[in-house]
Amino acid sequence: MLISLNILSPAAYRDKMRELPLASIFCSCILSEPKEKPTKKEGVVDLNLCIIRDMEVIELNKRRSGQAFEVILKPPSFDGGPNTLAITPPRREPSLEEIQRKLDAAEERRKGQEAELLKHLAEKREHEREVAQKALEEHNSFIRLAKERLELRMEHNKEKREAHLAAMLERLQEKDKHAVEVS
Repeated sequence: MLISLNILSPAAYRDKMRELPLASIFCSCILSEPKEKPTKKEGVVDLNLCIIRDMEVIELNKRRSGQAFEVILKPPSFDGGPNTLAITPPRREPSLEEIQRKLDAAEERRKGQEAELLKHLAEKREHEREVAQKALEEHNSFIRLAKERLELRMEHNKEKREAHLAAMLERLQEKDKHAVEVS
């Protein structure tokens, strides 16, 4: 793959970087060990910093508008890499005692979890009983208060009715007296 960039200005560089594939941008930013110790000169870009085993940067002729260079990506090489066929040590066979110990430990964990679950369910049932008992008490209290209020109203209405009847009777007796006097 051959990529040529001509750096004009930061805005033009940004536009060119948008056009490049993402892999090229990453590869151009990775630094490897320089071939020789770079000397710092003001205003000069050292392209040796950008040489990587799988990438080559070649400086082209300088132009008035900026500097041009080519980035050549090579296919990846796997020489000197880590050995991917590393041998894993053979797995040892567990003994009968180890297996039995693990089974016993698993049985203990299972029993512990079961006991914890039963404890949780018992607490939940107890809470439900408490809530039901409290609801029943509140219901009974409400019924008792409602009966008391109803009895009080009935008694009050009875007194009013008796007073009204007494008043009507008195008026009727007065009319009878008045009728007897008039006749």
